[in-house]
Order: sequence, then C-alpha cells, then structure tokens
Amino acid sequence: MKYDVIIVGAGVAGLYAAMHLPREKKVLIINKRETFKCNSFYAQGGIALAIDKDDVPLHIKDTLDAGAGLCSEEAVRVLSESSRGVIDDLIARGFEFDKDRDGKLLYTKEAAHSKERILHAGGDATGRYMHYFLLEQNPHPMLTDARVVDLLIKDGECYGVTVLDHRESRNIYADNVIIASGGVGSLYAYHTNAPCISADMQGLCVIKGIELNDMEMMQFHPTVYVDNDSAQKLLLTEALRGEGATVEDEKGRRFLFDYDERGELASRDIVSKAIYDHNKKTGLQTYLSFKNFDHVYFTKRFPNLYKNLQLLGFDVPKQRVPISPAFHYAIGGIKTDINGAVPSVKSLYAIGEVASTKVHGANRLASNSLLEGLVFGKRAVEDILKKQHAKKEVKFEVADEVMSLKEDKEKKNLLRKIMWENVSIVRTKKGLNSALNQINALLNEKIGKLLKFRLLTAKEIVLAALARDESIGVHYIKKDDSD
Repeated sequence: MKYDVIIVGAGVAGLYAAMHLPREKKVLIINKRETFKCNSFYAQGGIALAIDKDDVPLHIKDTLDAGAGLCSEEAVRVLSESSRGVIDDLIARGFEFDKDRDGKLLYTKEAAHSKERILHAGGDATGRYMHYFLLEQNPHPMLTDARVVDLLIKDGECYGVTVLDHRESRNIYADNVIIASGGVGSLYAYHTNAPCISADMQGLCVIKGIELNDMEMMQFHPTVYVDNDSAQKLLLTEALRGEGATVEDEKGRRFLFDYDERGELASRDIVSKAIYDHNKKTGLQTYLSFKNFDHVYFTKRFPNLYKNLQLLGFDVPKQRVPISPAFHYAIGGIKTDINGAVPSVKSLYAIGEVASTKVHGANRLASNSLLEGLVFGKRAVEDILKKQHAKKEVKFEVADEVMSLKEDKEKKNLLRKIMWENVSIVRTKKGLNSALNQINALLNEKIGKLLKFRLLTAKEIVLAALARDESIGVHYIKKDDSD
C-alpha cells in the first residue's frame, strides 16, 4: 500500500502535522516505542507565544538575543507571527490551558523572556497534556513499536521508508515523508530525554548525504536532579526559576550573580556554564531552593514535580534539591527551509527537534520548542498540500543488514561516556579530538546499523564543534586545556 504521507515520530510536531492532514488522505504515523515515550510527553515547561501584535517584536528580540546572532530572522519572524494562531487553533479544538481565578489565560515568565508570555497546562505537565490531546484528536492510523532504518531516495526524491517491524525489515511507500523523530538525548550519559531518543534519523541522514546544520549546538538544562539510577534524569523546569526558585551552593550563596546580572533568570547556557565553573572552582554542590514558594501554591502549580520529588525523599518546598546540568535539547539537526522541507531531497520534510530551521540559533529560548513543533508542523503540511503532484512508482530492494550485535550495548554506553566527558557543557580541542578518535575507532569495529546511526550523529556533533573556534551560545570551547 502506498500512502500520501508518512510521519516518522508521534510527538507534538508529528501529531499536530497529522491533525492538519485531511482525514481522506492516506497517512501513516510510525512510532518507535509506546506513544508516550517521546520528549513532548516529558516537557514540563510551557509554550511561549507572542501574546498579541505588540508582543511580536519583543518575542522576536528575546528569541534573537538568546540565539546569540545565529538565528534566521526570517524563521524567528515566522515562529512569532504564527504563534497566536496555533494556540488559538488548539483552544478552538478543545485544548485547555491553565487559567487564573477570573478564567483568563494564565501567562508566566521564564528565563530570558522580557515579559510573562508562557502558557501552561496541568501546572508542570504542558507537554503531557498537549501530547495526550493530540493523540485523542489524531484521525490517522499509527504503526507502533517500529523504527525507520532507511529512507528510500532515488534521483534526489524520497519515495518512502524502510521500517524494522518485529525484527523484519520492509518498505513502505509514500508521496511525502515527514521526519519528526526528536533529538539525540541517548548519546549522553546524563540527559532529560525519553529513553528511545537515540539520534537514528540524524545518523541515517549522514549516510544518505543529507545536510545536518548547527550540530555543535547542543543545549544543556542547568537544573536537573541527576542522582537517580536511570540515564534519563529528572528535569526541574525553567518555570521554577521564573517564579522564584533560587540557585545556591551548599553554603547557601546565590553565586549566579557573579556571572550574569540576571542571576537565575539568565539564559540556560549562561546558568549551565556558571554552575559548571563554580562547582569546579569551589568543589561545592549546587542546589535549587524553593523557600520562596508557599506550600499550597507549589503543590498546585507544580503537582508532578512535587509528587516526584516527594517520592525521592525531598520535603519540598521546604527542602532544597541537589542539581547539575544535563543534556536537554538538540538545537542543530536536519537542515530545512521555513516550511520544513529538506532542500536537497524532494518530498522529504523534517519538523520539531530533529530539524534545524535556524529558529533557535546558538541557544534555544525557553518554551519555544513546543511552539516550533506546532508552527513548522502545520507549515510542512500546508507545503505538502500545495505541492501535490503525481509521483511515478519506484520499487526498492529491502536491504539485508545486521541491525544490532550483542556487543553494541557496551559500545553505546562507552559512547555516552565519551560524549559527556568531551562534548558537553565545556569543550576543549584536545577533548574533542579525543572523542573523534574514539568514535572513529568504534565505527571501524564490527557493529550493527543502529549503533552506526548513533556514532555518525555523534561524529557530526564533534566535527561541528571542532570547526567552530569561538565560543557562542551553548557552544563553549576553552582555549587553554590546562585551565
């Protein structure tokens, strides 16, 4: 069977795109694991928007300032000017954002925003609520527990995908393919991403010669509880600092003001580097304190965090929680235009975290990620519907490839260690070259295709970091290895 559109990934970006594809279209959503295992589901923070026309220039400025000069102004303008429309669309379809006592939308402030413009749902569960809502609204079939392992490309045009479904590979054909598979979290020892976010599609694009952009721009969230056993760590949302939580060392000193006059409200890259630097200089543990919060307000505003921290043994908001930065968001990704189209391959699109529209530049502004998924998911569908054309039938052989080997798991864990130690918050040329040598050595070993995807994506991150000599945004490279 041939589809009109295949969507790879069932997070907010993919599902919102699916929502805009007419019911009569033949659409298939391919999801690697259970539907809730995606970054959208774990998004505690809210969704940013330009509240009205007067706020558009301010939202644009805040986004450009956070992006440190590397954003596409055109893409940022599209994001901001489209923001009110996608929010109103969700509300019209029945989605409910949190409201104040008067029944009006409740806007909050987060770091590096010049005003209160963040909407939330379920307090600290915006991504979860939005994801569940979009799943309920989805009119199209979904293939779950299947992963895409190849793109069917010939003469610069995409004809479909190869999926690994119950350990068997088969081709599925489509007039258009939208990649909405998320970021690269599983490349790092400490991350906040869903466990199955493993950089498959970025590595596949390397194999196919599809350009990746800004891959050195990997964002680390500054406030994460990392002392739990799993690789996926507990993120403590940006909204906490936006509403009064403070960062302090074990002596109770709020040291962030030594690094930026905005203190806790500085952008993520600044706060992450400040915590890293302060810890290294002093050897003191960093904490997030909630002492400014009323107990009742905290439990209602952050119900899921309250429950999770209580289960971990923390009496919040009375007790502070030890924190560390951890990998959070892939700013770089598959190069696209402002409609999500991949320039070098016809009928192929990328949206959400897997894509690089250059809307985030060198540092993503808090709560612009869900917004990006909605805006560019809708634009990709509009572009597809506008460009409808008859596509000739082309058949591809199903490649017989080894997907994984028993020894791959140990090598995956080694890769996570390499990336965390050498390609994370603070980088050096020496560390990056060491990482590159180790990754190349792993690529030369006998490995499965799935591990190869990860290694190739990691290599692109390292090569991009080595190519950028100056520190900017989330890319911080130390000149002197001895420091």
